[in-house]
Amino acid sequence: MSEVLMEVKDVKKHFPVKDNGLIRKTVAHVKAVDGVSFQINRGETFGLVGESGCGKSTLGQVLIRLQNPTEGEILFRGQDIAGTALNKLRPMRRDLQIVFQDPYASLNPKMTIGETIGEPLLVHKVGNRSDIVSEVKKILPIVGLHEDFYDRYPHELSGGQRQRVGIARALIMKPKLIICDEPVSALDVSIQSQIINLFMDLQEQFDLTYLFIAHGLAVVKHISSRIGVMYLGKIVEIADKQELFSNPQHPYTKALLSAIPASDPFVSKQREVLEGDVPNPTNPPRGCRFHTRCPHCSDRCRQEEPQLFGGTDHQVACFLNALP
Repeated sequence: MSEVLMEVKDVKKHFPVKDNGLIRKTVAHVKAVDGVSFQINRGETFGLVGESGCGKSTLGQVLIRLQNPTEGEILFRGQDIAGTALNKLRPMRRDLQIVFQDPYASLNPKMTIGETIGEPLLVHKVGNRSDIVSEVKKILPIVGLHEDFYDRYPHELSGGQRQRVGIARALIMKPKLIICDEPVSALDVSIQSQIINLFMDLQEQFDLTYLFIAHGLAVVKHISSRIGVMYLGKIVEIADKQELFSNPQHPYTKALLSAIPASDPFVSKQREVLEGDVPNPTNPPRGCRFHTRCPHCSDRCRQEEPQLFGGTDHQVACFLNALP
């Protein structure tokens, strides 16, 4: 049995929408994350995919309490993060780190690379300044940067180099779990594979666990052990990587898979093109949230919301493709 490092139970994150009046009353809520449950096992990479606006980045921030959850439980090594006061979270943050999507906006332009990477050690009072300098210079070559980068500033680096700095900053605390929030989406295609390979090498070297968030299945295919597919604040399918790619069950998952370009340009590939737009998360549709774009929806789909069905290896929230 694999050790469960993090368990997410019915987590919700709703953002209030205020009117323009003097009192600024709350008139609605944006349901960015609306009842998500899954678990991450130690040593694995759990991939989370979905189109823009589905709530995956918000979920990643909620899991390490950069955003406070509206409801639900987040159990990290048995302790509920969601119910822990902010002033008591600092010891836990040593084991929970994040790599952000934008490698430039996430770095302070007034701080050198050495100061940026060493700041977590300074905040957590790990060693004196001499020790911190030594630790930073040790980790630079591990992420593929020369020690000379210590005194440089972010504007002097390329996008890929800046993302390596972000990875080093997360890694220097020797965390148990790293949230990777679309860490390659802002990089050139030629650099993306280098960064993904770096994540995989670091995972083996430091026994890391990842939640790897991405737009499409093509990116997470090479790094993930299991994959969760998210749509409009909900998880619609969870499966082992091989099972998901060989036997997708949810119509949305099938559409994402069909959007992956064929490796052989001379082989024709059937596309499943979704019609319509993603519904407004402030007022999601009744029943299955995907039914407004699903070519196979029934009356039951329009009235009743499906839950995740199936065993531990494959779960799907779909009435038409409910697994045994």
